[in-house]
Amino acid sequence: MKKENKFWKDLQKAFNTGVSFMLPAVVVGGIFLAISLATGEATDAGMEVTNPFMKNLLDMGSAGFAMMIPLLSGYIGNSLAGKPALVPAMILGYIANNPIGEQQVQTGFLGAMILGVATGYFVRWIKTWKVPATIRTIMPILIVPVITTFVLGLIYIYIIAVPIGAAMDWLVNVLAEMQGGSAIVLGLIIGAMTAVDMGGPINKTATAFTIALMAEGVYEPNGAHRVAVAIPPLALAISTFIDRKKYTTEDRDLGISAFFMGLIGITEGAIPFAVKDMKRVLPALVVGSAVGGALSMANGVEALVPHGGLIILPVVNGKLWFVLAMLIGTLVSVAILHFTKPNIEQIEA
Repeated sequence: MKKENKFWKDLQKAFNTGVSFMLPAVVVGGIFLAISLATGEATDAGMEVTNPFMKNLLDMGSAGFAMMIPLLSGYIGNSLAGKPALVPAMILGYIANNPIGEQQVQTGFLGAMILGVATGYFVRWIKTWKVPATIRTIMPILIVPVITTFVLGLIYIYIIAVPIGAAMDWLVNVLAEMQGGSAIVLGLIIGAMTAVDMGGPINKTATAFTIALMAEGVYEPNGAHRVAVAIPPLALAISTFIDRKKYTTEDRDLGISAFFMGLIGITEGAIPFAVKDMKRVLPALVVGSAVGGALSMANGVEALVPHGGLIILPVVNGKLWFVLAMLIGTLVSVAILHFTKPNIEQIEA
């Protein structure tokens, strides 16, 4: 029992460490993206920023977001196994957050968390090897990072990513068969898929499905998806504003950044909160996003561009229900968080 408790405490500490090192990248990326995208123009390809200065800000914000997930996985690994695990876990986190393999699978922050943990325990095991003193000196800078990245990277690409890719293809086909059926059920599913992994394969499947339908002139599923992408960060932001005792000072500061990310449809603003308290935060976000998606579909909201948040309101058909669906879904998530998240003092006790 003690070993099991230690395992979960180690994991919790590792996730909190990963989040604390990731937060500055989230804030920098989110603020720069929010400022630059607010000056953009909605096009068929999404929000297009043409001002040269704002485009530079957009690039800096994108760089912050590109660093976010590798930092998370890197410092999860570092917390579990020390400095030798840092770089391999960062590399593997980058791999998880970007398309790779024949099916171009991308597992996002959930995949990066798993790889960070796997790296930590794999490196711990390597550190138990009995090696000659001459080799021991090069273990942290050569042997450990090379072997860890090679072994776990290949396992991820050839064993883990392949079934995930197949599952996502199957999911696209299932969604395609539903099109033309119950609008509310389809909206529920799209909304839930959008929030469940926030940029991971399930979210990306919803994106691919809605963009494919846009090419055929069907915009309602994209409307549901674009409502749902804004709900997680907006819900966490409002929750930090009204339930201050449930969040640390760091969380409350991040809530301000998450609010602006929600307005411009950047779901990733909710990731740090989900990593720290997945069992409470994720269900709340999934339910709220599902409600928002269902309301959007039921009322025929059409988003004409592949981007989300209130920033695209000028290119939405059914503006009132676009806003209402987003607001109601957000408030549903906020209510669930209010009743399920304990106060910080209770957690520490």
